Amino acid sequence: MASSTIVSKKMIKLFSPTPPSLRCHKLSFMDHINIPLHSPFAFFYPKPQNYSNKISQISQILENSLSKVLSFYYPLAGKIKDNNTYVDCDDTGAEYLNVRINCPMSQILNHPYNDVVDVVFPKDLPWSSTLNRSPLVVQLSHFDCGGIAISACMSHTIIDGYSSTKFINDWAAIARHVDFKPSPQFNASTFFPLMMRDASSSTLPVMHHPSQRHVSRIYNFSSSNLGRLKDIVTKNSHVNNPTRLEVASALVHKCGVIMSMEKSGMFKPTLMSHAINLRPPIPLNTMGNATCIILTKTMTEDEVKLPNFVAQLQKDKQQLRGKLKDMNKDMIPLYTLELAKNVMNIIEKDTCDVYLCSGISNTGLHKIDFGWGRPVRVTLATHPMKNNFLFLDEPSGDGINVLITLTKDDMLNFQNNKELLQFASPVVESTK
Repeated sequence: MASSTIVSKKMIKLFSPTPPSLRCHKLSFMDHINIPLHSPFAFFYPKPQNYSNKISQISQILENSLSKVLSFYYPLAGKIKDNNTYVDCDDTGAEYLNVRINCPMSQILNHPYNDVVDVVFPKDLPWSSTLNRSPLVVQLSHFDCGGIAISACMSHTIIDGYSSTKFINDWAAIARHVDFKPSPQFNASTFFPLMMRDASSSTLPVMHHPSQRHVSRIYNFSSSNLGRLKDIVTKNSHVNNPTRLEVASALVHKCGVIMSMEKSGMFKPTLMSHAINLRPPIPLNTMGNATCIILTKTMTEDEVKLPNFVAQLQKDKQQLRGKLKDMNKDMIPLYTLELAKNVMNIIEKDTCDVYLCSGISNTGLHKIDFGWGRPVRVTLATHPMKNNFLFLDEPSGDGINVLITLTKDDMLNFQNNKELLQFASPVVESTK
């Protein structure tokens, strides 16, 4: 296992101080109900060229551009206060670590399990509480080969996955000296106001994760294989224009069901939760949490078949959109909270096999360029909850990658599924 050494650690201050009128950032009801944790993104780059004093020069570019972008994303440089009801935008700054990793980058990227990427994050920070840490913690990791990794752990209380991708894209653009001015609007509380009567009782319960070890692997669905899946789903069915995420999630769900049946000898009902972005109708530049979830159930093996599952998923999406369209915006967070509590309750009672699905594709993360080219890999730290599927754009942007987190025993079974391997390839093959 690779080890790391912290070379330096500092706080990055804002290039321009936050105006007094913006000092108190009110969190929205949607922000408040999220479990306060750090969402961990990592970007790996081969040895940057054309830099004389590479380590210090690269770090200086990142530090300067981070300082500038924080002036626009100022809540990430403050402190979350008063039971997650507001951010004191006091310009404390973001934590920034410069770290040396004592191995070549290939040792990390060529490992079959994604878990090894944890070395490019501050110890014990990914998916952990934001209560006693900065809302934003950045780490620049240098490998023996000259390759680098840039990781960012961002408070899910302040921004969701979509907002995180906007922040990273804007940061990279500033680092490249692109002539533009970021325009994030931290106004989610105007759409989802937090009433003080709700502040103490309307939060998600913190899940107690079992001691059983979870592992993660990345699988790639090429554009051609996604096309094949779409053909299977639409042939002799009433499914129209399925998205690539719909067909890919249907397949990994089916593989999960087969894995469960081989383990127990019987079919168990399933519940798949899909996180969806509420932008639009919420404006695209609104930063904060603006998501809801779709719940798709299967009660029989027949409902697991790809055309049937995608048809039900599309029906559930349409029904949710109809409900949200007719719902007062103030009620959307409460509705989302009840859906999430329902999922948590099912997980606790173990009445269904629960699969958690989310996607941050079509966000440009696969081409984040700070000035030395696109990343060779974009990923996240291993999720603390099992049966988790996270979809990301692949480096070419044509296909899609899925980061799959399962228990170690389940992964050994899952990764041998023949139907999975007909349509998806592990980004790194297992060593025999």
